[in-house]
Amino acid sequence: MKNKRKNKIFVWMISLSFIIYHLSFSVACSDAWDDHYDSVGEGVNGGTLWQAIKQDASLSNFASVIEATGYDRSLGSNQVFTVFAPTNDTFSAAEAAALIEQYKEEKKTVNDDDNTVIKEFVQNHIALYNHSVSSKSNDSIVMMNGKYAILSSGAINSSTLTVLNKHYENGVLFTVGKPVDYSANIFEYIRKDADLDSVRSFLYNPLFYKKEFEPSASVEGGLDSLGRTVYLDSVFYQRNELYSYLGRIASEDSTYWMVLPTNEVWREKVEEYSQYFVYSPSMASLLEQGDLDSLAYTNTRIALLQGSAFSQTSNYDVLSGTKTATTAEDSIRAFPYIIDYSSRIYQWGASFNYYQFFNPLSQGGVFYGAERHECSNGMVLKQRSWPIDKLQTFARWKVIEAESNALKEIGKFTNTKGDLQDKATAYSRSVQNTAFVNRLWRDRFVEFQPNVTTTYDVTYNIQGVLSNFPYDIYMVTAPALANDSNATANQSLPTSLRFTLSYPQLNGSKKSELLNSSKCEVEGDVIKSGATGTFVTTGDKVDYLLLAENFKFPVATFGLNESEPSVTLNVLNYARSTDKTQQRAMRLDCILLVPHGTLQLVSDLQEMGAGTSGPGVLMMPHGANKWQYLRLR
Repeated sequence: MKNKRKNKIFVWMISLSFIIYHLSFSVACSDAWDDHYDSVGEGVNGGTLWQAIKQDASLSNFASVIEATGYDRSLGSNQVFTVFAPTNDTFSAAEAAALIEQYKEEKKTVNDDDNTVIKEFVQNHIALYNHSVSSKSNDSIVMMNGKYAILSSGAINSSTLTVLNKHYENGVLFTVGKPVDYSANIFEYIRKDADLDSVRSFLYNPLFYKKEFEPSASVEGGLDSLGRTVYLDSVFYQRNELYSYLGRIASEDSTYWMVLPTNEVWREKVEEYSQYFVYSPSMASLLEQGDLDSLAYTNTRIALLQGSAFSQTSNYDVLSGTKTATTAEDSIRAFPYIIDYSSRIYQWGASFNYYQFFNPLSQGGVFYGAERHECSNGMVLKQRSWPIDKLQTFARWKVIEAESNALKEIGKFTNTKGDLQDKATAYSRSVQNTAFVNRLWRDRFVEFQPNVTTTYDVTYNIQGVLSNFPYDIYMVTAPALANDSNATANQSLPTSLRFTLSYPQLNGSKKSELLNSSKCEVEGDVIKSGATGTFVTTGDKVDYLLLAENFKFPVATFGLNESEPSVTLNVLNYARSTDKTQQRAMRLDCILLVPHGTLQLVSDLQEMGAGTSGPGVLMMPHGANKWQYLRLR
């Protein structure tokens, strides 16, 4: 990869005057400041750069392209430029004619800002300001198209300088032994590679890739007859909303490696992932803009691409080659990765390493076997089989803490005064008994104490579920002993719970389903079930109640902004005051929705090599090869 100084420059600046304005604050060579704006002095030739190019017979082919694209006016103005002009010996009349024809053809459908001849040829041979060379020169300069180039005493990138430092009234002219090579950045490369047509269609979709007028950077020219501001020079930014998901892959002052699927892989994965983003027509009102079809289209493809771009800033050791593929701790972190441990717990519910991939260069790794293409801001790695597991990216565990704002409501009753009152009171508890530290999620839970002698219930919201995706649904309950090591025998009695899951259907209706209990024993029934529809807790231990196995929601709520979530779980304490064998307090730790089979209960963690003994919970959010654990007691 080319060395380049990391000047902070906005990408895709559209107006020439704005480029000049913007870059005037960032000097890219060692010349004196005044030299950037004033070429007049000793050794300066008369006339402008354009006059010099036009009059030089050896530059006639280059001049024809400059004139056809309208850049003769720029090079004949009082703005200061440095031009690297290829001679006719290495840039033929046929090549010039082909570029002019391409420019005219593209001009029928795109404006000059998007014309590839201007961006990749004309602006690739022109830099702003004066750039002279000496025997010690080795500078990074910025061309008009935003590309970085290395200007040494004898070359610009790989093009030899044949005539040096010819100063004119508005800049410096060099001639080069061959046209300056254009190096596409990752975003531009995607547009050029036929194997990546499917990726290109998505990233260049006008839904996301659009120009936005920037009045603060434009030049005002007064008001029209209706009192509206007229701009002498209108500046637009080319923006892409997808950069917030993928990283700044179009920026010349960033370095990324990006793993991309070929068209065949893209079609295969889009077909698979589209089933996870099926929305009910009744949800259309939840969208601030767009429609459900575009939401499904977008989320399916973001699910595939998010996690495929890797910034050198956060992966220097791997991307710079200072680590080898056999280094055990080698890992690569994709753009959405959360570095901070506490932030991961807050975002994911535990310190799961989503968007982190181990041994990327080894067999099975995300970079292994990829076809590599160097770009101006990094590397494209084309993959003909997809190495990024959905369990590492979008198909994540959902951890709904009982003490969070996911608690929708507590069942009500009418008291003797005729007022509605909660059937139970919720108390936030923390783990105080050292025997239960790190056994409960975040070491906290909610204790519900009844205010009635009958049954009572609470309801939790569940947001952001995928459709047709296999979930195992658990409720984790806590014992009284976790908060109070002196809890009485009555406080440690079991209790009976019933769970009703409510979720939307494709036709817009809502289904409420009483979940049946599942038998799952771990050393003396750590998880215990009773009659159909009723789960009986152990009472003095942490319980993982398997409410539903391989459950698939028919409708997705992923990406929706629901003020009233349409997926809820109602928890009914079925114990009655007349039953002295059960307690009526209810202690809830969290609700877990996990990809099917990624949570396992084991009788002895020691046998799994966990470094501790006793029953526990194996958590495999990233697959069986990378697991974490919690002890049960």
